[in-house]
Amino acid sequence: MMLGKVIRKYRKERNFTQEEMAERLGVTASAVNKWEREVTCPDIALLAPIARLLKISTDTLLSYRENLTPKEIKELMEKTQKMLKETSYGEAFGWAKKQMEQYPNCEDLVLNMAACFEAYAITHEVPEAEKREREICALYQRLLESSEESVRMRAASGLVGYYRRKGEYEEAETYLQYFSIQNPERKRMQAQIYGETGRIKEAYKAYEELLFADYQRMSAILHGMYQLARKENDRERAGRLAEKQGELARCFEMGEFYEVVPQLDFAVLEQNRELALDTMKKVLDSVAGIGGFRQAWLYEHMTFQEMQPELLGNMKKQLLQSFDDEEIYGFLKEEPRWQALCGKQAENCGTSGKAEEK
Repeated sequence: MMLGKVIRKYRKERNFTQEEMAERLGVTASAVNKWEREVTCPDIALLAPIARLLKISTDTLLSYRENLTPKEIKELMEKTQKMLKETSYGEAFGWAKKQMEQYPNCEDLVLNMAACFEAYAITHEVPEAEKREREICALYQRLLESSEESVRMRAASGLVGYYRRKGEYEEAETYLQYFSIQNPERKRMQAQIYGETGRIKEAYKAYEELLFADYQRMSAILHGMYQLARKENDRERAGRLAEKQGELARCFEMGEFYEVVPQLDFAVLEQNRELALDTMKKVLDSVAGIGGFRQAWLYEHMTFQEMQPELLGNMKKQLLQSFDDEEIYGFLKEEPRWQALCGKQAENCGTSGKAEEK
């Protein structure tokens, strides 16, 4: 098969138009058309870039390689930043564009180049600024087609930021669709847009929802680390992690119940009678305010489902019943305070351990 037919075959398989292929190689669409019609041949220097773009893995004679290594990308980025300091923006961008044309399928290179020149253009006066902005946006747009979710999201984030800076908020919002609903970055960027367009309550609500979700996530992480420390019998680490859980609840205005309850398991682990009894009392006393975060100023724009009094009553009964479990709390059985708590259980549950023995 002639070279022109090979180019045409694989270009169509990659779903490129002649114009798209030309743009990525830095040539004209007319040149690509002539190659495919066998009127002319590509310059020898373009053979490797063409192979990379079309992903022709059989082209071993040209030492086909689709991507650069992380080290090679780092070296290219360091040279780019050096050129931005020592030469003009246009010269540096032209050089960078040639590197991207040499490796048109190296998405990490394109992404890093786009971010680098975008950051420079934000903080410096750049000649032909609008033209350069369009070129950077074109790079991000191209990366939206990536098969890698992380690449698509970084490109979309760049475009959201670009259109926010231009005040084109509706356009900025269209790129949020590249983030899943569950991705907190989507909500954070939406909150920024709300704030910049005068939708202050919506912005606060979105930020507060992020804070509340982050507390739950970080609390679960600390609890998981605490369980690991317990498993390894690392008491010192376990104690510090239990304290951190309480500090986290305090920082996020979750209420006293969430501040003190992590200490209870650690007190049992340590068989620390004073700490256990003090914490048990604090836990019981704070049950009524377990939903205190609903009134916290930090979440005043959020709407929470009201907690039913019956639910709080049942929760307190369950806690009292658990405190009467001698397998866990038996080391407290000689303590009058523990016996008093068990007495409260009898009042709340209508039965006691002694009644059951009779």
